[in-house]
Amino acid sequence: MDDPVRAGGHGAAGAMWKAHGTLRSITKTVRIDCDPSAVYAFLCDLANWPRWAVVNIKSTSRTADPEWWDMVTPHGAARLRLRADPRHGILDHDYIDPQASWTVYARVIPNGSGAEFMMTFFQPPSFSDDVFDAQITLIDVELAKLKEILEASSGSVER
Repeated sequence: MDDPVRAGGHGAAGAMWKAHGTLRSITKTVRIDCDPSAVYAFLCDLANWPRWAVVNIKSTSRTADPEWWDMVTPHGAARLRLRADPRHGILDHDYIDPQASWTVYARVIPNGSGAEFMMTFFQPPSFSDDVFDAQITLIDVELAKLKEILEASSGSVER
């Protein structure tokens, strides 16, 4: 397997799972008063990610490989691959940066006339508990920004 994220299950995390059974995980959710299909369409476009993932992503750009996007992050260059399935609202993504690589499992699901966006994060083996906790706290800022952008659009999200 030459995929650095998915080898052994989930990249470096795969080896840790085999050694310890499970990794520490945290799931974050945000309720968005916007049509679920509009939320999904906005999130499927990785060019939109710097607009809402304001802490972790400075910019994104397509690469020659249609599966991967290059990113600039506060830690330097990184790569992002979205594995989307619109039938089930799946927006799982693989992330590689100089610190670590991991998979984030994400979903958009209907919630009444709006949507719920959820992301599950597994602590990369290279992250201490303090580093992981700090990163997870910053996700709240990004989810609040996502909610603000999508609700301000009143369902007509620019893509």
